[in-house]
Amino acid sequence: MSVPRARQIALTASERRRLEKLAYSRTAEIGLVVRVRIVLDAADGYSNNKIAVRQQVHLDTVRTWRGRYADHGLDGLKDRPRVGRPPRFTPVQRAEIKALACQLPAETGVPLSRWSSTDLATEAIGRGIMAAISASTVRRILAEDALKPWQYQSWVFIRDPDFAAKAARVLDLYQRVWGGIPLGDNEYVISSDEKTSIQARCRCHPTLPPGVSRTMRVNHEYDRGGSLAYLAAYDVHHAQVSGHCAAKTGIVPFMTLVEKVMTSEPYASAERVFWVVDNGSSHRGKAAADRLAARFPKAVMVHTPVHASWLNQVEIFFSIVQRKVVSPNDFTSLDQVEDRLSVFGRRYNETARPFEWKFTPADLEDLMARIERHEQKEHSQQPTGCDHQTAASPAAA
Repeated sequence: MSVPRARQIALTASERRRLEKLAYSRTAEIGLVVRVRIVLDAADGYSNNKIAVRQQVHLDTVRTWRGRYADHGLDGLKDRPRVGRPPRFTPVQRAEIKALACQLPAETGVPLSRWSSTDLATEAIGRGIMAAISASTVRRILAEDALKPWQYQSWVFIRDPDFAAKAARVLDLYQRVWGGIPLGDNEYVISSDEKTSIQARCRCHPTLPPGVSRTMRVNHEYDRGGSLAYLAAYDVHHAQVSGHCAAKTGIVPFMTLVEKVMTSEPYASAERVFWVVDNGSSHRGKAAADRLAARFPKAVMVHTPVHASWLNQVEIFFSIVQRKVVSPNDFTSLDQVEDRLSVFGRRYNETARPFEWKFTPADLEDLMARIERHEQKEHSQQPTGCDHQTAASPAAA
């Protein structure tokens, strides 16, 4: 019985480059990578037996993909369409599931705040959309359109009438600009705020370290040891933090932090030090700015807009503190909390680098333009005054 001859593979320079790129790709499917390497070995003159050994596949596999490439080129290395099981649900049924997920449960009379995949499956069966469907199938259907009704995101209207101007000043400072003039080397930008209600929770049983096939274990029961506030001042361009703890927030604790920063170098001899703060009661309004300037004439207080603490970079530092210092909360006393925060601050200053702040004044302009277009669209969709009068006149009569 004659043995079939191996198909000859001849590659052009461009074909070889394309195949070699796929052969060493880290993102391509492993099956396609193996098939491409089989073709490259064949083009290099290896026999089918040698290729099977080199690629650790069966001899028939080598013959199959070598022959398909010889007949159809790179398209021949793709999987052929498979018939598979017919879909259980029609496109209309799948669309009705998605439409149901896009409604608030309260609008449908269901006493829920948001849908879960199990709730949607139950509701779809109850409405007669289909006789039966599982929660996992609902989840797969919604994943086609990235719908996840069990998730939600909060938002807030811009209430500050000077939002754009205040935000622009803060963003300019992050780019070392004030009033259109670049800052000098002896001028600094400080981002400051308070992290409140850091509790000392003494666990009733010791925390267990991670072990074999076991995560860290923290006992649920605890004794309360009180709480404190952590005030921090973050140098935006030099990634240095100064902080201290207080029993509660207020003008006195905040000014204590200012005193600590402004009496130490390089800020004591600086030409100007800009303090970016939010609108908390400790540093709100013109009175706080005047109080700061009276105590330290070189200090300039710059407020973020109302409801825009996300513009304050120290909030990023506080998120690091929450992840690395406070959670899980297992402290024997407030003194231990304060000591941990102090030591962490010194450790952070040794290796920290400035945050890569990406929201620029140009992004702010785009945001304000989108908000303006949205407001104009809403205004154009509102009924006119004549419509209001016409609708109200019967009731008035």
